[in-house]
Amino acid sequence: MHEFSYEAPTTVDQAVKLLSADGDSARIICGGTDLLIQMRNAVRKPRLLVDVKAIPEMRQISFDPKTGLKLGAAVPCIEIHENQTMRKYYPGLTEAAHLIGSLQIQSRASIGGNLCNSSPAADTSPALLALGAVAKIAGPNGTREVPVEKFFTGPGQNVLQKGEIVVQILIAAPAPHSADRYIRMIPRNEMDIAIVGAGACVTLDGDKVTAARIGLGAVAPTPILAPKAAEYLIGKKLDEKTAERAGELAREAASPIDDMRGTAEYRRHVVGVLTRRALLGAAERARQN
Repeated sequence: MHEFSYEAPTTVDQAVKLLSADGDSARIICGGTDLLIQMRNAVRKPRLLVDVKAIPEMRQISFDPKTGLKLGAAVPCIEIHENQTMRKYYPGLTEAAHLIGSLQIQSRASIGGNLCNSSPAADTSPALLALGAVAKIAGPNGTREVPVEKFFTGPGQNVLQKGEIVVQILIAAPAPHSADRYIRMIPRNEMDIAIVGAGACVTLDGDKVTAARIGLGAVAPTPILAPKAAEYLIGKKLDEKTAERAGELAREAASPIDDMRGTAEYRRHVVGVLTRRALLGAAERARQN
């Protein structure tokens, strides 16, 4: 591995200044589960690593029933899974975080790192899309907020500019009788990349759906929403029949490719299956809320 410098700032401003001063040769490190492998393989050769895990607001999970969730971008996935507030109010996102690699990987990998790596097959991205999450970004020109559906610009690419860093992920408090669910399909039993990932969030009024969002992963150049499938559900009873139709509409949003993990045709089929299951699971949780 090549030589590099290491800094561990304790404030967001310090991190932004370090990133801005070193240009494109600086890289943020949270857990390093992707970056360190890339460095060992000489895919990336940063001169400076900026470790953001010592920044308090990037390591906090803060929830308010009125204002919602502030999830620090450097919070390790294992802490999300073990947090009782996350399990209660955002079970689908918690499920997604718990599916990233082994327990050892989850102890290092962060929610912000998974987002900023911007893999089309990332597990937390469809779950964040389903929840309408917003990325709070700090940079040389101040802070800005970007909805997750507008964060990705291509495979491994996103809207972050020079010197910018995702500080927190903001999610509204769940409405009454609402809940989320995340499901994925992988070739093996564990520790593999998703063939398809589906996140769903629904709000119910009695038997009728009043709000819905569906996020999909590994079926397009970026994680995507399935808006037509979600719109179809509004005003309808969420049962096997409507969930099946929503799955068919979700397939239309997908544009998968053939690769070593599965064919495009198979992925389209799985989109429908997982969307149906995620919706029914989210609805069952919503009824209990």
